[in-house]
Amino acid sequence: MARRTGRPSYLSDRADERRRRTVRFVAVAGAIALVTALLGGLVGYQVGRPDATAETIASIQEADAKRDAQQIVELTETARRVRDQVAPVLTAVKEEKTAGRAPDPGRARTWQETMRKAAEPFADPPSGSTATNVARGGLRGAVQQASLAVDTYALAAGVPAAHQAALLDISTRQAAEAATIWSVAATQLDQISVDAGHGHQHVFLDTDPHEGALTPDGAAEGTGG
Repeated sequence: MARRTGRPSYLSDRADERRRRTVRFVAVAGAIALVTALLGGLVGYQVGRPDATAETIASIQEADAKRDAQQIVELTETARRVRDQVAPVLTAVKEEKTAGRAPDPGRARTWQETMRKAAEPFADPPSGSTATNVARGGLRGAVQQASLAVDTYALAAGVPAAHQAALLDISTRQAAEAATIWSVAATQLDQISVDAGHGHQHVFLDTDPHEGALTPDGAAEGTGG
């Protein structure tokens, strides 16, 4: 019986070498894949993470939004107080034309003092968003126009009777214009209040709709925020 012989040594050495190469290849490939995954994750994190500039901008925007929301509340409260001061004067000025009585200097001085107090809250306005500044500026403009109406009435009280009717007519028109300006500002204030989440806030004057002033939209106070 023939003796069995083993695998030649040179063939065994080649097989072992191939296995070692395969193992090394797999190990290197695995290492490369791991490094690639780690680098990809790091790059993704760096790209997705907001940088310092973006975080600063977001922080400023959030602070501005909170500041403006508070300013809208304060402006609404101011508008209500000023409306209660100005409205009776505007009504009285417009009635003077048809009252059939001479302008009263004492009444004129009282109204002028009322207008002076009504203008005080707008003397040093804070800086807010454009929309809030527009509402505040409109209210201020309405008070200034109302003051002109009162000053014209005061002027009528100091001139001869022959010139009083013309001045009272101008005073009446100025008062109507003041009410119209106020209605525009009140509409703007209502809108920014809704936008800020405070709901509808109607700070309008009771005016003749035929004078051209805007009127409330009919929504309930505080809704829509």
